[in-house]
Amino acid sequence: MNSFLNKVIWITGASSGIGEALAYAFSAEGALLILSSRRIEELERVKKACAHPEQTKIILLDLLESSLLEIRTEQAIAAFGHIDIMVHNGGISQRSLVMETSMEIQRQVMELDYFSYIALTNHLLPHFAARRSGHFVVVSSVMGKLGTPMRSAYAAAKHALHGFFDCLRAEVSALHIKVTLLTPGYIRTNISLNALTKDGTKLGAPSANIEKGLAPELAARQILKAISKHKYESYIGKFGTESMALWINRFFPGFVIRQASKFAPK
Repeated sequence: MNSFLNKVIWITGASSGIGEALAYAFSAEGALLILSSRRIEELERVKKACAHPEQTKIILLDLLESSLLEIRTEQAIAAFGHIDIMVHNGGISQRSLVMETSMEIQRQVMELDYFSYIALTNHLLPHFAARRSGHFVVVSSVMGKLGTPMRSAYAAAKHALHGFFDCLRAEVSALHIKVTLLTPGYIRTNISLNALTKDGTKLGAPSANIEKGLAPELAARQILKAISKHKYESYIGKFGTESMALWINRFFPGFVIRQASKFAPK
């Protein structure tokens, strides 16, 4: 995939999981990388493991520090003089019943998984518009298309991403700015361990489905393929229950709704 050679790519949530795997995949293709997350030690580890660490720069970024997002965007643009691809990947999941989840947690998940993406997009958009080029890659989730128990805040944020970025795509298409929405299924990451519970503590428990999911490096390959083909939207993961649920939901949503209710805690 020579389409990423010398492309400047900014990845948020790059210190683990899908973001880390994408850093390795893009670096192997000769891309110029900007890696961001809150954890400097982990970012340094990822940078050193990249195929071309000399073409990789680090910008610390806490997606909840909304007042600093504009400055961080300016720093990212300055790192190599421009940005070609923005990969929105940072975020957190949630595992708790609606009746037991505080509004504080609902807002925290929405702030991290939705509003931070929107803020960074708004700050970067004038740069893309001036260059009449750019590509927003948005890591959503199957939960951005479906609804299942214990994930209300997470699903709400991911659904919101689809609405926003579908509208944005329509607005900026004439400026040659592209938008790719990714809907990962089960990928072997720590998303379940770090998921917020009703009181804000981390779940700290693995998920059997996630542990059986697609390896991050294989997910990264699927993602690079989707980006290189300028896909509007692409499912990422193994072919199975989740991919079938997406298809069935398009034509028989009532069936999916009835099946989802069976997984509610008794």
